[in-house]
Amino acid sequence: MLVNLANFRSLIDIAIVSFIIYRILVLLVGTRAVQLLKGVFFMFIMLAVASFLRFRLLTWFLQTSLLALSLAVPIVFQPELRKMLEELGRGQFYMLKRHMSEDEAEVRVKQIAGALSYLKAHKIGALLVFQQEVGLGDYTQTAIPLNSKITQELIISIFWKDNPLHDGAVILDKYKLIAGGCYLPLADAPEISRWYGTRHRAALGISEVSDAIVLIVSEERGDISLAVKGKLSKNIKDFQVERLLMHYFAGEQVVTGWKAFTKALGNIFWVKKIEKDAGGLVK
Repeated sequence: MLVNLANFRSLIDIAIVSFIIYRILVLLVGTRAVQLLKGVFFMFIMLAVASFLRFRLLTWFLQTSLLALSLAVPIVFQPELRKMLEELGRGQFYMLKRHMSEDEAEVRVKQIAGALSYLKAHKIGALLVFQQEVGLGDYTQTAIPLNSKITQELIISIFWKDNPLHDGAVILDKYKLIAGGCYLPLADAPEISRWYGTRHRAALGISEVSDAIVLIVSEERGDISLAVKGKLSKNIKDFQVERLLMHYFAGEQVVTGWKAFTKALGNIFWVKKIEKDAGGLVK
């Protein structure tokens, strides 16, 4: 009886710790901390290999580096730790994230596609950044926080020429508009055509440093372009935008690299057009 009670307590103990670890990992997803964790994990693997092969100098170097990193964790992960404590205080730490249904995804796609169609028809410049695994907190912290529902009217009003936020980008995720008036890093590669303005350079810049999907509405030409992984596709059609957004909101991984980009979006954009537009970027 005592043995069974001890086993039952151990199971509860393991379950609680497992849930806490799971929730911490969920909070880290969508931030740059994930990339840092991958680097730390790789260093642990190198340390294990070095210890097994008895590389004393390399083992000492890796042990010292990991010790220094452990001291720097509160500083490096400060935004994530603060977010975790805030959710713990609000009681959201215990809630499990649910997957977005297809109906919810369709509602969001309809709102964004409608806004883009209006902006394109009236030649109103816009820059929408869809956050994926790599967090964009560095750019939202210095912008105007929105944390609002995704609606067609709000997106249009943000980019209206008299709005103070119209010059910057809007960063959003699958559930909300995170921030407006965001200033992004510009792509300064000399091979980029002079035909592209600041919005397109900003779109390429953020797509080079993150896995974000970026849609740009040209103020001069009234067309929509797509920037992913430092590559630009021009004159995207409305139905193509809707398909791309459905992939994004339905929870499917759209892009993990240039080869995956071509493969995953092959059924959305004509492959020949992608190759032509990407090739036209370099002159």
